[in-house]
Amino acid sequence: MNAYPDFTSIRRITELTEHYSALALENGCDREGLEETLQSLTNALSRTLEEVKKREKASAFSQSEPNTYEKIRSLCIGGNRPAAVPGVRDKIAGALLGRFAGCILGAPVEGLDIRNMEQMAARLHMDFPPTTYWREVERPWGLQFEREPRSLFAEETMDGVPIDDDITYPILSLLIMETCGRDFTTDDVGAYWKAHLTTACTAELAALENLKKGIPAESAADHDNPYAQWIGALIRADGFGYACAGNPELAANLGYRDAFLTHRRNGIYGEMLFAASIAAAFTVADPLAAVRMGLLEIPHTSALYRDVSWALEKAPAVTDYKQARALVDERFPGMNPVHTNNNACLIVFALKLGGLNLTETIANAVAMGLDNDCTAATCGSLVGAVVGSSGIPAHWTDRFHNKVRTYITGAEELSIEDVIDRFTALQQTFAEK
Repeated sequence: MNAYPDFTSIRRITELTEHYSALALENGCDREGLEETLQSLTNALSRTLEEVKKREKASAFSQSEPNTYEKIRSLCIGGNRPAAVPGVRDKIAGALLGRFAGCILGAPVEGLDIRNMEQMAARLHMDFPPTTYWREVERPWGLQFEREPRSLFAEETMDGVPIDDDITYPILSLLIMETCGRDFTTDDVGAYWKAHLTTACTAELAALENLKKGIPAESAADHDNPYAQWIGALIRADGFGYACAGNPELAANLGYRDAFLTHRRNGIYGEMLFAASIAAAFTVADPLAAVRMGLLEIPHTSALYRDVSWALEKAPAVTDYKQARALVDERFPGMNPVHTNNNACLIVFALKLGGLNLTETIANAVAMGLDNDCTAATCGSLVGAVVGSSGIPAHWTDRFHNKVRTYITGAEELSIEDVIDRFTALQQTFAEK
């Protein structure tokens, strides 16, 4: 992959333009004349943006990284077969609780660099990587997704599973599958989002806004959406993995239909890969073996396939979170910290470091940084699906009080036990078809 351009000078120019414009007004400058001058900058940037969009559309990845399901399948190695899952409810419980734990551990430090997290742990007299929930969180008064205080992510003040996108999306997938069945379409996903999803970020927000403008679901990812290969679809994979426990190919298929609403190319493959991996994790003894099975369900010609294969190759030699992060930074210089590919590799490294120990796995995922609430949540699903609910240490779930909250209209608070039962019922229904 070519090196990313350096936008430092562009950001600096626009920042200085903003500040000098304010200073000019403060010094008595004519506002109308200033706005006319600034419009010339807007026009120039708009022309540049359109030229960049043309270059993006003309990229040469349509054959090796297709977006249509039929072409994707033609490039998959395949070979996964459905398998029975004894004790499936307990394993779904483990996966769901593991996901919740990973997300909650990562959310207070989402996107922080390693040094800042280490300093925060030292100030709070905590282990690092963190082996318990954070004792305090920064900006405890701030509202998470404009709903409830961030303080609910702290160990002592937690009461139920707090609101987060990594918590909301598996519940959303459950509701879509219950409403529309196993044969739901991307149109169904879009319609459900329009009716029930109250907020979104990046690619999800772009698609939701496009849907509200009347753009069809099949095209919602194609307009004003530079986030189409970011991690947003990957974090929506888990519910499809639960419902298709033991059937990676079906999980990838359902993940594709969901991802196509918002993402393209490697963004789609991220959801397919981890939906399939989580479905496979219910039938294997090693989460990394599940990821290898998941790879069979995405194009072997894609960058994500190559990158995750690289991570699996490097994983045996990885000894700690700092080394893991350094390897990823070296392979993906300049890549956005919430891209699919770099974070997928961190998931692999965290799974290697933690093995079947949920605490070690999610702790290392968080310590590596980047989009660490997302990576820790996915790791929690994978390990939890292997070890079941008995493999989730009690200190991660003691304060859940059988409650999970979302920002989905009509599903603002649910019983965790009920969610587990409903995913189990879906899995049994899907497995019978």
